[in-house]
Amino acid sequence: MPAPFSIGQPGPSANSKLNIAMIGAGNIAAMAYGPCSSENIVALADVDEGMFLQHAEKYPQLHDAKKYTDFRVMLDEMDGEIDAVCINTPDHTHFVATIAAMERGMHVITQKPLTYNIWEAQTLQKAKQKYGVVTNMAAQGHTFDGIRQMREWYEADVFGQITEVHSWRGGPQWKEDDGSANGYWMKPSTFPPSAETVPEGFDWDLWKGPVVTDLPYSRFYHPKGWRGHFAFANGLVGDWLVHVADAPIWILDLFDPVAVELEDVEGGNEWIVPDGNRVRWDFERRGDKKPCTFYWHNGNSKRFRPEKPEAWTWDEETPWHGTFYYGEKQLGYTDHRSNKPRLASLEASRAFKEAGYPEEVYPRVKGGPFNEWIRAIKGEGPEPGANFEYAAPFTVTALLGALAMRFGGRIEWDAKEGRITNRPELNAYVKPEVRSGWEYGQDLW
Repeated sequence: MPAPFSIGQPGPSANSKLNIAMIGAGNIAAMAYGPCSSENIVALADVDEGMFLQHAEKYPQLHDAKKYTDFRVMLDEMDGEIDAVCINTPDHTHFVATIAAMERGMHVITQKPLTYNIWEAQTLQKAKQKYGVVTNMAAQGHTFDGIRQMREWYEADVFGQITEVHSWRGGPQWKEDDGSANGYWMKPSTFPPSAETVPEGFDWDLWKGPVVTDLPYSRFYHPKGWRGHFAFANGLVGDWLVHVADAPIWILDLFDPVAVELEDVEGGNEWIVPDGNRVRWDFERRGDKKPCTFYWHNGNSKRFRPEKPEAWTWDEETPWHGTFYYGEKQLGYTDHRSNKPRLASLEASRAFKEAGYPEEVYPRVKGGPFNEWIRAIKGEGPEPGANFEYAAPFTVTALLGALAMRFGGRIEWDAKEGRITNRPELNAYVKPEVRSGWEYGQDLW
């Protein structure tokens, strides 16, 4: 675990309340309001006026928070009044909202995945090093006991060397379009979706943020459906890989792959993510860890689930989601939140438990990523485990897979140079162009 964190400049005392702002006030922001409601929620920024009070019945203090359409205006006008910011926006605006707050010395916690593209993740790692604020990615599983226990088992040599890992999840679960715009996974009948009238109280131009696009507004993007569209997100890789594969990537140091390849795919096109896919990452030796191959599967058929290993005796079929760890001594498993570790054999698991698990090495985290982050800001706890020194390279690994899913074939990656070597045209997606007025982080390179 990271060493205890020391804030570079004096911050609030442990007994005082933080002044917290929300960028993105509705939908997923509900996960932030609970832990932050013991602090002062002083400001909300959202491009959709309908989001400001979506959760106010449960959290009445939202009525009194200052409200802004443009988060940049909020950060300028309230500079000096905000200690920390929760970023709850769609993926394509995570980076600009996060770094704009960091530049002003505000602590940040950003929903997963950390960023929409690889350059943004790399830049947030540099920003953490420069600005010295407390950072965290809001991946709940990284605070669970199970991910720590699995690492303790691995480091106690329960599995031996692990040279193959399979993580998987069902989905996307496409919802039939009923005109309600209420689904996270909605597939239009035409690509791109047809232009629609922008709802009252919603700023479509601001919602697009840094993305260079002339796409018109569609209910298939807002308020929930953006995740399945390449223009703004990365499908199940951005949605669930960050949860399911958190444990293997953290435990096995699965950073800086030399190659990533799409091995199987069904559906999808240049606009919409596939119905199912299997992607393979190749990692060379990392310290004393042998080379490892990592696979991500998602889809709604058995075709996109790994085969049931012979050692698996918990169920007759492969579970709907999880991770298999193929070790030299044992096959291991963690669930869709990188939690609840077990050995693949039910009988071996029972014997293992009776013999006594390896001792606890990694301190357990109470209350999830937002509480972990608040405690670190107040000097009451260590630096969050998914701080940007971890979350950024984790995100790079994930998003290389998203590029393979999107463009197919094999991608060879030079981690030192931060570029794709065998298909240089794809480097335009490693660092896409941004719209005028959204050029953040350029000075860090």
